[in-house]
Amino acid sequence: MNLWWLVSIFSFCIGTAIQGALKPEVLNVGAIFSFGTVNGQVSRIAMKAAQDDINSDPRVLGGRKLSITMHDAKFNGFLSIMGALQFMETDTLAIVGPQSAVMAHVLSHLANELQVPLLSFTALDPTLSPLQYPFFVQTAPNDLYLMSAIAEMVSYFGWGEVIAIFNDDDQGRNGVTALGDKLAEIRCKISYKSALPPDQSVTETDVRNELVKVRMMEARVIVVHGYSRTGLMVFDVAQRLGMMDSGYVWIATTWLSTFIDSKSPLSLKTAKSILGALTLRQHTPDSKRRRDFVSRWNTLSNGSIGLNPYGLYAYDTVWMIARALKLFLDQGNTISFSNDTKLNGLGGGTLNLGALSIFDGGKKFLANILQTNMTGLSGPIHFNQDRSLLHPSYDIINVIEHGYPHQIGYWSNYSGLSVVPPEKLYRKPANRSSSNQHLYSVVWPGGVTSKPRGWVFPNNGRQLRIGVPNRVSYRDFVFKVNGTDIVHGYCIDVFLAAVRLLPYAVPYKFIPYGDGHKNPTYSELINQITTGVFDAAVGDIAIVTNRTKAVDFTQPYIESGLVVVAPVRKLNSSAWAFLRPFTPLMWAVTGVFFLVVGTVVWILEHRLNDEFRGPPRKQIVTVLWFSFSTMFFAHRENTVSTLGRVVLIIWLFVVLIITSSYTASLTSILTVQQLSSPIKGIDTLMTSNDRVGYQVGSFAENYLIEELSIPKSRLVALGSPEEYAIALENRTVAAVVDERPYIDLFLSDHCQFSVRGQEFTKSGWGFVSIRG
Repeated sequence: MNLWWLVSIFSFCIGTAIQGALKPEVLNVGAIFSFGTVNGQVSRIAMKAAQDDINSDPRVLGGRKLSITMHDAKFNGFLSIMGALQFMETDTLAIVGPQSAVMAHVLSHLANELQVPLLSFTALDPTLSPLQYPFFVQTAPNDLYLMSAIAEMVSYFGWGEVIAIFNDDDQGRNGVTALGDKLAEIRCKISYKSALPPDQSVTETDVRNELVKVRMMEARVIVVHGYSRTGLMVFDVAQRLGMMDSGYVWIATTWLSTFIDSKSPLSLKTAKSILGALTLRQHTPDSKRRRDFVSRWNTLSNGSIGLNPYGLYAYDTVWMIARALKLFLDQGNTISFSNDTKLNGLGGGTLNLGALSIFDGGKKFLANILQTNMTGLSGPIHFNQDRSLLHPSYDIINVIEHGYPHQIGYWSNYSGLSVVPPEKLYRKPANRSSSNQHLYSVVWPGGVTSKPRGWVFPNNGRQLRIGVPNRVSYRDFVFKVNGTDIVHGYCIDVFLAAVRLLPYAVPYKFIPYGDGHKNPTYSELINQITTGVFDAAVGDIAIVTNRTKAVDFTQPYIESGLVVVAPVRKLNSSAWAFLRPFTPLMWAVTGVFFLVVGTVVWILEHRLNDEFRGPPRKQIVTVLWFSFSTMFFAHRENTVSTLGRVVLIIWLFVVLIITSSYTASLTSILTVQQLSSPIKGIDTLMTSNDRVGYQVGSFAENYLIEELSIPKSRLVALGSPEEYAIALENRTVAAVVDERPYIDLFLSDHCQFSVRGQEFTKSGWGFVSIRG
């Protein structure tokens, strides 16, 4: 019996010792940050606070202690790698960091191999895919959502192009690529990518050289994506170059809001350089825990630095690790490490590669982290299937006087832009229609409150070469000022008015086309566009079928069409003017109808009606009297037969029409000047052998020859309104065929001519550009 108890006690002691070995009292976690940066300083304080809070509550880890070892990478890639290797040698369960996406790409390979989760809330490169890097977890919304927010802001304000300034590293390049993709979805684009050296090596000269290029470009909406050192240098140089004045739009990513939150109050110089800029800040919903932590912050930091959202994410990330470890241990898992067989044979030298070991429970631990469902200081924390955080959102900040961050709204991937906190909209159906997107008013650079146009005419782009007809006649439409290349006229005014309404810049230069002695041929002007001499043409250019096959036209800005103008003769009034409403034939037919109706009524009435009886002479007089008195509805004879009354009713209706038509025609003859011409329209010219005039350079010549089959020998080229008048008066031509706008201008000074017939073509004038 005593032997049995001795064996039991010995077994219990051995089991306890093994269990203690497998479940250590101290759980090691590493952190790799550059503690000389704003985010590094804030994260260090927040992680230390989270460690203390976890260790002070024995319920979290069952009495075990969480130990976070901090490694200062000093923004150096080599030191980051060395820090990670040191952690892997000491049985580290997880690593918080690295701070930059550049190192996240490198260290993720190490994490994948040794199955140690790598959690970062600052390396937010969208290309850090969980498929490629399964052990890398982003615990804050990645930059894909940040760029979505910026793209929707650009769309909301109605801009079409932006310029991106960024540090040329993984995080900068990939973030700007994501911005370009999101802008393309809303038919906007990045017109220029200004790449600066990495943050630690960029100089003021680098920034100045790039901003000088940017200042000469068309777009005035500038997105700055990078780090606080580079970003503040960009704003400082931009202010000295006059690029913080009205007309510019500056949008900074989250680096600016975190700097303001942590370094306020700002120096006067810094505050002035960022006045009017827009920036974004990760949205963290208000809560009691958050308010309590904010109130503790001054004590935790000793007033050395202000709290920003990355501090909240740092605190929550440590708690995520602690909760996942508790679940891991509660599931009965053990913490153990084993040698990596792939390192066998790589020994030798001074590198202790054999100390690098695989975390045997790394996959289960990672799964527990991804199953996190908690409410932290930054709000609800839950991962979607693609490992993105649920409902990423941002505050939209406008920097005003003294560097004060004035909030103008919110963005979330659920509701878009809104002035209502996103957490209140999650309870409602998603509505991202343009009418539901709102932001408060903005104070833009230069202190203006009206929205900047977002573009100017660039100083470095090739100007459009626009051909303009150098007309000799009809200069009201377009003409060149003598001795200069300046052009004026109605067509130019329409073009300039249209350009002013465009939401983007159109740099151009007018180039007169023609020798100045006669009107240029417009078909040749069109050919100059197809051959690349001109990029476009502006003027009184008719849109006709054969031209549309070679070039593109705008919508017509004036209606046009070919008409015929010819001399007319005035018809003077006379004593016999009252006969002119009807032709002789009409008068004869009307008289015959009067007699026929009188005779028909007499035939129907004389057997029944005494008023239509009597001697033949009397009956003849009665028929004549009755017929013509109906013209004035003054007949005194009554009709008694039914057929007689029917005939009389029909006749009286006809008489009403005849008298009304006569009265109207006579009134017109006596009050309106009557013009007469043997030319009735284009049909008269087609059937005659008369000569026809047309304007030099007009498409009318080809139309008359090719479409109407009028021989070229009958056509006479005329160069000006004066030549029109002389040719028509001298009977050199029977008529002139030209477009309606020219003819209207011609007739305003030459009233002895008139348009004959109707327009026989329908077209318009438009501006011309290269096809496609």
